[in-house]
Amino acid sequence: MSAVTDTVKGGAPIAGGGIGGSIRDSLVVAKRNLIRMARIPEMILFGIIQPVMFVVLFTYVFGGSIAIPGAGVSAAAYKEFLMAGIFAQTVTFATAGAGAGIADDMHKGLIDRFRSLPMARGAVLTGRTLADSVQTAITLLVLAIVALLVGWRTHENIGKVLCGFLLLLLLGYAFSWIGALIGLSVRTPEAATSGGLIWLFPLTFISNAFVPVNGMPSFLQHVAEWNPFSATVAAARELFGNTIAGQPKSVTGAWPMEHPIWASLIWSVLIIVVFRTLAVRKYRNASA
Repeated sequence: MSAVTDTVKGGAPIAGGGIGGSIRDSLVVAKRNLIRMARIPEMILFGIIQPVMFVVLFTYVFGGSIAIPGAGVSAAAYKEFLMAGIFAQTVTFATAGAGAGIADDMHKGLIDRFRSLPMARGAVLTGRTLADSVQTAITLLVLAIVALLVGWRTHENIGKVLCGFLLLLLLGYAFSWIGALIGLSVRTPEAATSGGLIWLFPLTFISNAFVPVNGMPSFLQHVAEWNPFSATVAAARELFGNTIAGQPKSVTGAWPMEHPIWASLIWSVLIIVVFRTLAVRKYRNASA
């Protein structure tokens, strides 16, 4: 811990001050969590298996049954429509793992041990969310390879494609702060897992991820097109070149669908600001 502490005259360590000290503390905690993940590879393995199953099942079960505006019922068109939604679902479902991990640390008393160290209060949560983002990035890489194997293709340059994946990772990082707040608010990891998933299913399915919005009832169309999840899915499709030329971006005229890249950035940053503030405050109160 010498890298992140100084020693006062009496010999007691104190936390490195300012933003620099907080960043160093966060990186130390992130490293601790990454080492833990490396020692328990099944954590990453099981996180990969589920989204791979979604890719295969949705591609071959629904691929020839769902009509895409401008393309009709086409397995090839549905693959390009689907993959951005699967990628976005994968990064957001990591929320449950983040919440369960923090709840487990609270349950085992590890958070109390962190309290005794001279470190920034927000570093424990920031380090955890950064480590979860690394795991999410690995999962996303494997998922992209599987998607290519089943026939998914991009039609933009590599720069735009990478920007699409960065927007997806930013959304995942934003949602990990929601998971952190849930993990701090419940008593057991099991409750954190349930609490982290129960609201994600309606969020991801009342969206443009798996089916076109134009087939939904009118009131759900508005909900779906103002859904922050939908904004990132639409932005990723645009950056991957998986949109259909000549088709309107929105069926309701919603601003997020007309400007999905900006909307995705705004939603993700807003979620990070709000839920990081709430989570750090909850952590301080829980450890007071």
